[in-house]
Amino acid sequence: MRPCSTVMHLLLRWMRRCGRHSRSRMPRRLKQPVSYIRLIFKSLYFNSLTNSEVVLDCILEPVFWMVEVVTRWFGMVFVFLVVALTSSVVFIAYFCLLPLVLQTYSPGWMMWHICYGHWNLVMIVFHYYKATKTPPGYPPKIKNDVPFVSFCKKCVIPKPARSHHCGICKTCILKMDHHCPWLNNCVGHYNHRYFFSFCLCLTLGCMYCSISGRNLFIDAYNAIDQFRHLDAEKQGVPVTGIGLLIGIVPSEAMAGKVEVSQPPYTYKDRMFHKSVIYMWVLTSTVAVALGALTLWHAVLITCGETSIERHINNKEAKRLAKRGKVYRNPFSYGKLNNWKVFFGVEKRSHWLTRVLLPSGHTPYGDGLTWDIYPLKKDMMQV
Repeated sequence: MRPCSTVMHLLLRWMRRCGRHSRSRMPRRLKQPVSYIRLIFKSLYFNSLTNSEVVLDCILEPVFWMVEVVTRWFGMVFVFLVVALTSSVVFIAYFCLLPLVLQTYSPGWMMWHICYGHWNLVMIVFHYYKATKTPPGYPPKIKNDVPFVSFCKKCVIPKPARSHHCGICKTCILKMDHHCPWLNNCVGHYNHRYFFSFCLCLTLGCMYCSISGRNLFIDAYNAIDQFRHLDAEKQGVPVTGIGLLIGIVPSEAMAGKVEVSQPPYTYKDRMFHKSVIYMWVLTSTVAVALGALTLWHAVLITCGETSIERHINNKEAKRLAKRGKVYRNPFSYGKLNNWKVFFGVEKRSHWLTRVLLPSGHTPYGDGLTWDIYPLKKDMMQV
């Protein structure tokens, strides 16, 4: 038995030396990720609180890390795409559709399109700029008397109610909803209204372009399809006698009864039709996708919760349901009051000045403290 134990001892020592040499030869950039992965796998064996959710989080940790890195580095690219695509639609509307509206529409419809189109454009630009440039709100990093509900292990600071840590921004966010790559910013307490208003106005603008441009899209598509078939049917220069046989020139034209003349399809006409098709397809697609997202956030606002809180509240409701209890969201003030608090409506005129027109007013509260129990009466008599 002694020779076997000696061999095993030597083998273990050799493996340790090989591991040390491999770690010493490893580049510095790989040492930290490798050690982090080893720590993750060790936590699966040495943690007494390990369950299926912990294992799944550890397995998906590299995926989350990759998503965070890509979102962080490509944030400006997403912002550029939003600006470029929106600008392209505005360019087509001004230089292709507006002259057509001024020439063919009645004065009433002309005023409607000009007024609504410019109002929608101003709302989109204003709210997108404010959503990207307004900080979402951060908890204080120094000691204070603000009540907190948990402690952030990554920021090492107390977290107030409704605050969550953003792995992309590397900090905690007040009333965090999510990190939006199209804004390159987190959606939190101070810019949540701007984000929702931007989504709503952009959806309305895309629906407006899609509905009003439907007939133009059909005409443009038929025109391009018609001239494409005409180009495909051209077989060269018709010859007398043979033209009647192969059907290039009608017999009436050859007899001098009918003159065949195709209207010229210029480069300007082709670009106009392609621009109309591009605008209609883009706005229709965005209207469907962004409309679904806007509707989802409208449901969340009605319930008085964020995207993260919806997941937390569902788990809490299931946990209490097993005990025969009903969970109530402590941050909900009622359906109508939730919308008033969200938009900052304190009197009737605010529905016009703060909702239907651009407004930079701050939201209700400071994002650090919240009323614990829902109010039974109307908190804002509006």
